[in-house]
Amino acid sequence: MVDDATLRATREAYDTAAPLYAELFSDSLRDSPLDRAMLGAFAEAVRGGEVADLGCGPGYVTAHLAASGLDAFGVDASPVMIRLARRAFPELRFEAGAMEALDVPDGALAGVLSRWSLIHTPPAEVPAALAEFHRVLAPGGHLLLGFWATDGAGPATEVFDHAVAPAHRWSPDRLAELLRETGITEVARLIRAPQPTDRRQFPEVHLLARKA
Repeated sequence: MVDDATLRATREAYDTAAPLYAELFSDSLRDSPLDRAMLGAFAEAVRGGEVADLGCGPGYVTAHLAASGLDAFGVDASPVMIRLARRAFPELRFEAGAMEALDVPDGALAGVLSRWSLIHTPPAEVPAALAEFHRVLAPGGHLLLGFWATDGAGPATEVFDHAVAPAHRWSPDRLAELLRETGITEVARLIRAPQPTDRRQFPEVHLLARKA
């Protein structure tokens, strides 16, 4: 479990940044065909069951999943983000909460999405978060993680200067290993090289995995 001070600091930082964040990123999927492709593959894998978008922010990805025909709802630690999401997408369900302690029954979800939200969890606490994902997924359920990767054969994790809250890049192999130890097996990964116009010159990773 992430300690209260870390969770509170991240929540307060995103509360402050929420209006600008929503303005800057609400249409970010439009120019991200590879992101849309991985979300499409995820949608095909989880169709027919309930899906949680963890770290949903202002809700635009949750809405994208719903438009794909999924029964999707969003969870975010920031109450301000949740208010913005509810205002933008009143037909969808959004809840304030911590993704490491979800108010979801065991095995209830066909899918869990965590795009650029696990990066704010201290590395020592990530196994507990993955265990929570495993708990709420039904057998055969799928998890899609989005995160920035470390460079080559460097360390398993690396702190970087995130604009909102402390954050970590991860070795894709190390995160996949932690998933296996939790009981969730990698199905596929997509690594997108940074483009010259990207603000952060880090590889982006989309890692799709399945609970046994």
